[in-house]
Amino acid sequence: MSAGKPLWGSRAGLGAVAVMLSLLAACSSTPKDETAGMSNEKLYAEARDEAAAGNYERAIRFYERLEGRTAGTLMSQQAQLELAYAYYRANEKAQALATLDRFIKLHPSSPALDYALYLKGLVNFNDNLGLFGRLSRQDLSERDQQAAKESFQTFRQLVEQFPDSPYAPDARLRMKYIVNSLAAYEVHVARYYFRRGAYLAAANRAQQAVQDYPESPAIEEALFLLSQSYDRLGLTQLRDDAQRVLKASFPESAFLTRGFEADNRPWWQLW
Repeated sequence: MSAGKPLWGSRAGLGAVAVMLSLLAACSSTPKDETAGMSNEKLYAEARDEAAAGNYERAIRFYERLEGRTAGTLMSQQAQLELAYAYYRANEKAQALATLDRFIKLHPSSPALDYALYLKGLVNFNDNLGLFGRLSRQDLSERDQQAAKESFQTFRQLVEQFPDSPYAPDARLRMKYIVNSLAAYEVHVARYYFRRGAYLAAANRAQQAVQDYPESPAIEEALFLLSQSYDRLGLTQLRDDAQRVLKASFPESAFLTRGFEADNRPWWQLW
């Protein structure tokens, strides 16, 4: 390039100008921050109004902005909790759990910790327990029950750490439901294996249900499946032991007299 030649007279110069123009265009297209002129109190009120109207995506944007503005204050903690709830209602459960975990870690002495635990348990509760009412033909051994187990653990932490919390009674009810559901799941898997001739796998799952959830109503069928699986495997002593426990625990059980016919559910619920 000769001295004094204009920059835009070269290919390099034209490229630089193009880059500058594209940057200017990008800057001009940046959306205006609608919260820029709002006070924190106004922003909080707007976020709550949007959430109350079911506009969770918009509420999330407002709560995120408010949390950043008010870091280190009680308002920031409140925004964080309401942000987690908005994520939950917007079906963004991973973000809801991450927000709650952050709150629990940063504010272990917060007076709202019981609510944070309750909401965390609720997110996992709703995330996984729907499958118990609508089981498909998918291989049940592939289903992951981790969310339900995490929900139970969080609810248990709540009721142990805050037994008088207003959220504790509902947490206890949900814990009972989770235990019964997990037991029913194990029995369902045991039945699935039994009907396909995988008797050792059926026995293992039924035994797991008996060991882990001894108070669940599903244990009645678990003991029956256990005895029948052992019978198919030729393990007569174990079969007799399982039958003896079934008779002692459930003397009126229809499984004792009717066997598999005691299960009178529609065919689509048996697989």
